[in-house]
Amino acid sequence: MEEKFMREALKEAQKAYDIEEVPVGAVIVREGKIIAKAYNQKETKQCATNHAEILAIQKACKKLNSWRLIDCEMYVTLEPCAMCAGALIQSRIKTLYIGTDDQKTGACGSILNLLENYTFNHKIEVEKYILKEECEKILKDFFKVLREKKKSEKKGLI
Repeated sequence: MEEKFMREALKEAQKAYDIEEVPVGAVIVREGKIIAKAYNQKETKQCATNHAEILAIQKACKKLNSWRLIDCEMYVTLEPCAMCAGALIQSRIKTLYIGTDDQKTGACGSILNLLENYTFNHKIEVEKYILKEECEKILKDFFKVLREKKKSEKKGLI
C-alpha cells in the first residue's frame, strides 16, 4: 500500500519537475483514500513556504474542515525540512512515509530529527525509503538538467 501512495507523490513531483520546480511531491491519505496532493511551487508562486508538504496540509485541512489531521498519513518523495516537519507536528499527522533523505536540509533524521529528538506534544511515526531509487532519480535528473542549463547559459548558448 505504501508504494501505491508514494507513486502518487512521485506523480506530483513530476508536475513540479515539468515547471522547473525542485521535484518534490506530497500526498495525504486518510482511511486508505487520498484527500490531498501537492508539489513544490516556491519558484512559480515566489513564496518560500510553498513546499509540497505545506500545500498538501493546507488542502487536507480545507477538505476536512479542521487543522487537526488526526489519523492521516503523508507520503513525501523527499525528507521534510524543519519548516515542514514543524507543520507535520502541528497538524497532528499520524504517520510520515519518506522516499529519500535530504542531506542538505532534512529535519527527519538526516541533518536533525525534529520528529524524534525533541519532546513535542505530538509524535509522528516515520517510515523511510519507500521507492527510494525512484525518488532519488527524479531529483538527480532535475539537478543534472539544471546544471547543464546553467552551464549553457553561462556560455551564451541559450
